[in-house]
Amino acid sequence: MPILHEDRLFPADPETQTIARRLYASVRDLPIISPHGHTEAAWFAKNEPFPNPTQLFILPDHYVYRMLYSQGISMEELGIRQPNPPDPRKIWRIFAEHYYLFRGTPTRLWLDYEFQVLFGLEERLSAKNADHYYDVITTKLQTPEFLPRALYERFRIEVLATTDSPLDTLEHHRDIRESGWKGRIIPTFRPDSVVDPAFAGFRENIVKLGQLTGEDTSRWSGYLNALRKSRERFKQLGCTATDHGHPTANTANLSTAEASALFDAVLSGQSTPEQQESFRAQMLTEMARMSVEDGLVMQIHPGSFRNHNQKIYEQFGRDSGADIPTSTDYVHGLKPLLDVFGNEPTLNIILFTLDESTYSRELAPLAGHYPCLKLGPPWWFFDSPEGMMRFRGLVTETAGFYNTVGFNDDTRAFLSIPARHDVARRMDCAFLARLVAEHRFDEDEAAEVAQDLTVNLVRKAYRL
Repeated sequence: MPILHEDRLFPADPETQTIARRLYASVRDLPIISPHGHTEAAWFAKNEPFPNPTQLFILPDHYVYRMLYSQGISMEELGIRQPNPPDPRKIWRIFAEHYYLFRGTPTRLWLDYEFQVLFGLEERLSAKNADHYYDVITTKLQTPEFLPRALYERFRIEVLATTDSPLDTLEHHRDIRESGWKGRIIPTFRPDSVVDPAFAGFRENIVKLGQLTGEDTSRWSGYLNALRKSRERFKQLGCTATDHGHPTANTANLSTAEASALFDAVLSGQSTPEQQESFRAQMLTEMARMSVEDGLVMQIHPGSFRNHNQKIYEQFGRDSGADIPTSTDYVHGLKPLLDVFGNEPTLNIILFTLDESTYSRELAPLAGHYPCLKLGPPWWFFDSPEGMMRFRGLVTETAGFYNTVGFNDDTRAFLSIPARHDVARRMDCAFLARLVAEHRFDEDEAAEVAQDLTVNLVRKAYRL
């Protein structure tokens, strides 16, 4: 019996379920547009086989190893961030033995989809069949059909954006373009390492930025010019968006003299936490100014307390699955930026949140008024069926559908992309089906909205 039910995530009510099924059929096979994520351009530049199931499903996916760690399985046992991890089959067996931990989570939905749809495995993963799973997946990964470029085409991906530092050479993006392959892999400009004074190596990064751009980054004006040049370098390789992962949504509108003095303070290495926050706030406004100039879409991903587990951070580095959501104030935080650019018709800012309490109170009213603001989909901890349904319920009445931007998967796990988009399409169709069943609009309108949420809004929002 297959793991996946064909009507999964649809409403239980038969009439509404039938409507959802029809709506889903109209968008199921539309192309995937992935405008924000963390896959590696090198995979597509080199087009080499993925080595084994452990390195494909477990090691890059903090959703997976975060859950296992929470149940007392050490990061060392799982081989996380180890150049030569222990026996990958042994790690896979640990994962399979504890697969029950993922019951009820979106991770389980994604993994079941990958196992069944991509590898033809229709028996639920467990300790008993762990080796069978490992062998089947390993064998298929060595075939031409499972090379990165072949999977990209199989998934019907129209465009896939990576996330890259201004210090990245982008050589793999350049290699993809020069290879003649038609897949569209584009970079996204993520400047955290050179705009956040709390980022490890910040001062050294500023020096590297100057070396890469030929600008004097010890001066405020040279620093800004270096960022402009970096953005242009990204644009030349197809970049359409920036991304900003700040602790808060605070922005600032300082004079040139004030900003220059603040830059000197953070570059000295002696700045206070308050000065560092002020600098990050000013840099969001500077990034908005540059977006007005060069047309790059601006994504703001605030509200994560990064590296909350100090021991894990020290041993395994950033992005090791110990980030925790915090409350976020958008109304007051964004006002200095919006005072300057809120009515700018050429600016496109996409807001995300890890604080669901802000959806109806702050984000929907802001996006429902300011022309430059749009709402990104449920992100990270809320990229789930329930999170998606809460999002639609809380923002639609104020912001409508057309101040949102469709779905993006935000994943490091390449094979999860079609699974995540399938969940999003099913949940949008379930939400729309309920509105049709309640006679709030007609099914032909719902079908148009479903298509817009799947492809049209994301193309428009990200200028693709």
